[in-house]
Amino acid sequence: MTTGMERLLAAASGRTSDRIPIFVNMSDQGAPTLGLSIEEYFRSGEAVAEAQLAMREKYDYDNLWSLFYVGKEAELLGCKEILFSEYGPPNVLDFILKKPEDIHRLVIPDDIGALPEFAEQKKCLQILKRESAGRWPVCAYLTASMTMPALLMGMERWMDLALNGPFSLRDELLGKLSDFFRRQVRAIREAGADILIYANPFGSTDFVPMKFFEETSVPWMERDVTDTGVADMVYYCGMARLGEALTPVMERLKFPTYYLSPLDDIAAGKKVIGGRGLTAGVINDIELIDWTPEEVRAEVKRMLAAGMPGGKFFFGTGVMPFAIPEANIRAMVEAAKEFGAQG
Repeated sequence: MTTGMERLLAAASGRTSDRIPIFVNMSDQGAPTLGLSIEEYFRSGEAVAEAQLAMREKYDYDNLWSLFYVGKEAELLGCKEILFSEYGPPNVLDFILKKPEDIHRLVIPDDIGALPEFAEQKKCLQILKRESAGRWPVCAYLTASMTMPALLMGMERWMDLALNGPFSLRDELLGKLSDFFRRQVRAIREAGADILIYANPFGSTDFVPMKFFEETSVPWMERDVTDTGVADMVYYCGMARLGEALTPVMERLKFPTYYLSPLDDIAAGKKVIGGRGLTAGVINDIELIDWTPEEVRAEVKRMLAAGMPGGKFFFGTGVMPFAIPEANIRAMVEAAKEFGAQG
């Protein structure tokens, strides 16, 4: 049997295997898999790991996903209130940065891995690493320093500070959060992650003007990853397009893998990336809620026809909403297997 790790390594090196890798990032679906509430589920590292292993086995895709919820990172920095919804991902309920003085007082822990708030995430990663035994890549999600303030002060206030200043206060915050990112990378790697998703919507010109991207976003991304290295990292802009950001990111940051947006033109993205990196074609999984299985199959076929020529390509998903019917998940994976066959 060819494993997910073998497929990924083959794709990254430009070799063929039985088929392209299929990465499915399901999170909230783990709760009903185990018959738990969303809050019960995300409070337990064992539960998240058990569900991830069960879902990978059920649908037969190629990765294991260790993300609990994005607000988990805010908890590492002091957030005490998380809103748990019955029908979707948990979110930050109370922001820890309410006034400028809060930025001055923000202290970044030296050892993220030793924090009590990291214990369940660490437990999940360790279980996934052990049970995978090198067969299935264990993926972890990390929020870039440029995006992290939105989890600590809200998007509207962060956008105002980022674009309008005072810039000394903005840069003080970003310096602290870049330190946090680098320390979190160390903790995540030590816990067992094979692949780190570098998540940064501010790394897309869908989100910020090109001038801001080049003068502000890129230098802070460089600070995030210069000391950590990027060999195991994936460049991801949320669901925003990589588009014209691709060229400067490839030249200055040299990520080995790029996770396109569903809004990106797959063939155009692959042309820019060329043989310099691995490209993920990402399905618009919001549409999976309402599409028929036949429509899902047709979309996967279209995507793979655009992305597979020239190799160094894999299939991916974005946020995989809770409301996607099981029949559509199965149709998506089976179509990716069929149309992604290489052997």
